Amino acid sequence: MSAGAPGRRILVAMSGGVDSSVAAAMLVEAGHEVVGATMKTFCYSDEEVAQSTKTCCGLDGIQDARAVADRLGIRHYVFDVEREFTRDVIDDFVSEYSRGRTPNPCVRCNSNTKFRDLLRRGRVLGCDGVASGHYVRIDRSGGEARLLRGLDGNKDQSYFLWGLPADMLDLLHFPLGELTKPQVRDRARALGLVTADKPESQEICFVPTGNYRDFLARKLLPVHPALSPGAIVDHRGRVLGRHDGYSGFTVGQRRGLGGGLPEPYYVLEIRPDAREVVVGPRHLLDVDGVVVGDLNWLTTRPEPGARLQVQIRYRSPLVPCRIESYGENSVRLAFDGKASAVTPGQSSVFFDGERVLGGGRIRRVTTSSRPSRRTRGSAPAAPPSESRARPPAPRRTGRPAALRG
Repeated sequence: MSAGAPGRRILVAMSGGVDSSVAAAMLVEAGHEVVGATMKTFCYSDEEVAQSTKTCCGLDGIQDARAVADRLGIRHYVFDVEREFTRDVIDDFVSEYSRGRTPNPCVRCNSNTKFRDLLRRGRVLGCDGVASGHYVRIDRSGGEARLLRGLDGNKDQSYFLWGLPADMLDLLHFPLGELTKPQVRDRARALGLVTADKPESQEICFVPTGNYRDFLARKLLPVHPALSPGAIVDHRGRVLGRHDGYSGFTVGQRRGLGGGLPEPYYVLEIRPDAREVVVGPRHLLDVDGVVVGDLNWLTTRPEPGARLQVQIRYRSPLVPCRIESYGENSVRLAFDGKASAVTPGQSSVFFDGERVLGGGRIRRVTTSSRPSRRTRGSAPAAPPSESRARPPAPRRTGRPAALRG
């Protein structure tokens, strides 16, 4: 379903991992002329070189991709895409955190560098398609190519591909879409590929140390509000403690909020203008709907009133919903029930069953359960029993949930 007719010249994005290695091998077996390409996305510091084995595009990945290409008897190129990657992925990552949002850098990479920019370079080499090791499928049985979920629900990566240009779908190939991860590793071992037992990447490729806050500090001025102290307030506006920068928090986070509270509290909202992190009980994370911006549709845009399913973060279940209205490059969705920890900046992906219809980035939530936002200076004093609670400790390092894809 995802390989297309044999005899095409296809550029394969080879990160140096087992998935892209087997994808290239399967296309060779299917009779295609395969060209391997690895992207050099940025320059490493000495510390990052030592940590680069944890990422999908580390320096060792270039060596492993070349070794696999040699084993398969295919050409291999390294493309310097640092300028494009910085513009489309890194700068966006920094901008989103500076505004109190939690971005999906892998979505930005897939929507721009990995496919769009590779196809442009591939055409110079005479390639008429691009392939990767993503666990998704392309259905070409009808009048238009359709992007479908991977058959292995544990590895399905359709959530990260909603930003692909719709007119590119027929040029894309995803050989692993009907396989499981163990099957992929078995194929790699049978072929004698050096990546057969290579661990999966665990960190953002341009933050191989895992400390994204230090990365932001290098990109932003030390006095930037995202890295500056501010208040931790509860859902009623009462100050509970201090933090050393709202960039260290994401909606739904519990770790790093300290103790001494009447029940477990979670991050409900980040208010960058006031440098406030709002926390409260878990039930206040439940929302009725969402406004999604930066839309990209892979098919005809559904009309208001249409029903679909939405995935609001990686590995979360699909949420049935209804399209309420459209704004300027945005859509307002009403959930059938409640959804929890809907995070501004994260991807919201639209489905009709197995088919990816499109997606966008979460701008804000809509809810009837949270108290309204207080007016500055109107917070009531905490009662004695709560004023003695130990203030939450500031969060200094670590990585927010649902950051990486």
